[in-house]
Amino acid sequence: MYTIKSYVFPETLEEADELLQRDARTSVILGGSCWLKLGRRRIARAIDLTRLGLDQIEVKDGCLELGACVTLHQLETHPAVTSRFDGILGNCVSHIVGVPFRNCATVGGSVFSRFGFSDLTCALLALDATVVLYRGGEVPLEAFMASPIAFNDILLKVRIKDDGRRAAYQSVRRSTTDFPTLAAAVSCLDGQWTVSVGARPARAVRCERAAACLNEGKGAAAAGQAAAGELTYGTDLRAGADYRKKLAAVLVRRAAEQCMEENKG
Repeated sequence: MYTIKSYVFPETLEEADELLQRDARTSVILGGSCWLKLGRRRIARAIDLTRLGLDQIEVKDGCLELGACVTLHQLETHPAVTSRFDGILGNCVSHIVGVPFRNCATVGGSVFSRFGFSDLTCALLALDATVVLYRGGEVPLEAFMASPIAFNDILLKVRIKDDGRRAAYQSVRRSTTDFPTLAAAVSCLDGQWTVSVGARPARAVRCERAAACLNEGKGAAAAGQAAAGELTYGTDLRAGADYRKKLAAVLVRRAAEQCMEENKG
């Protein structure tokens, strides 16, 4: 549950930024507001971006661009998304809670908050995505994920090069609509692989050793073992660290094998 003292709809991004800078610590940027319901917070000023046209999915300048207010359900249904990267973006969010929730939850909320359980950030890392910030400009998602949350900036969009890479996503859940116990994503472009693992339960990260195994032709199983050994895994209510480590080996292997099959096709 959260409470809001002042709720505003800025007419421009400049106005939204100005409002945020007045008191970034007690102000919150809003899109669908779904993720706020997971915690408790008193918000002095809510700055709603839904009237600023950030809900668009576009293909331009050689990139697929996802506006911050694009909903997760749009990722499942928009032809520009489902026809690219073997549909990984739609596939990775298809189990999140339910369609009503995915009609409210947004790309911006999922990415900016850097949730450890986020399926979307795990998939985007494998696609070598970037984020576009109002003040910070364009930043690689990998660097953005590793940085602290900056309360004084606004996420505008996510950009992915429309380079035709193949991709695959795997996750394990305790129930169909639960958050993932562990997730893995891989992509391949011109023989060069990218691997990421999420829900460790810490933030999703890239797995360089696992990618190197694939690049060197050592195979999917070796990549899975490398991911299990390279990263740290934690314990929470969903699973223990040892179980997550074993899952990493399996899910990275499965995703790599799936991507190999897609490449053959």
